[in-house]
Amino acid sequence: MAELNSYKRMQNKQEYSKKRISPSVVAIIGAILTLTGGFFISYNYIQSKKVIAYDYMANLFYEGNKENNEDIADQITESTEGEQAAETESDTYTDDYIGYLIIPKINLQKGFVDRRSTENDVEKNIMIVEGSNYPDVERGNFIIAGHSGTGWKAFFNDLYQLTTGDVAYVTYKGKRYTYTITNIYTQQKTGKIAIYRNYDKTTLTLVTCTNNDDTTQTVYIAELQSVEAE
Repeated sequence: MAELNSYKRMQNKQEYSKKRISPSVVAIIGAILTLTGGFFISYNYIQSKKVIAYDYMANLFYEGNKENNEDIADQITESTEGEQAAETESDTYTDDYIGYLIIPKINLQKGFVDRRSTENDVEKNIMIVEGSNYPDVERGNFIIAGHSGTGWKAFFNDLYQLTTGDVAYVTYKGKRYTYTITNIYTQQKTGKIAIYRNYDKTTLTLVTCTNNDDTTQTVYIAELQSVEAE
């Protein structure tokens, strides 16, 4: 009987050994899970650092080349009949910043690139919307879209704090444009933006997703108050 019990205990140990996962396999699985988790956690951090580095280098380029910005940016031809100016695209452009959007109330200072650049994308920067005018077009509308929410590319995340009367600045081609917000409204997300503005005014329009609402977008209309040299 003792021999039989000993035999059974030996069998149980062998079966347990077969079922137990090897410590080396556990270590490998743990390492894989750690690396995978670390990748996802660090992705936003790495992307944010890339944006900071890009902003820094672009700012150095912009500050050091203000006199040449007219060659980088689109050329503007004003209408002699007082209508909205016609814009003629220059033959060359770069991916560097050609100006900045500055909103002191929410500590925002973000550069924008030529609207034809591959960097003119809400997944990379604030984006000049197709069909908008540059700031120096009389009675034109400079339209910029940006992400809100979370993550490194949510450049417009704090726009919801703005109210009518708040000030925004745009620097472009050696000039500083001062705007005051005159209207804020929301729209359903349909893939289109309806812009309600005074067409006798030169305006800046900012568009982003509505804070804490995935179904609508918020539009901020600001009218030009003054233009001065930087």
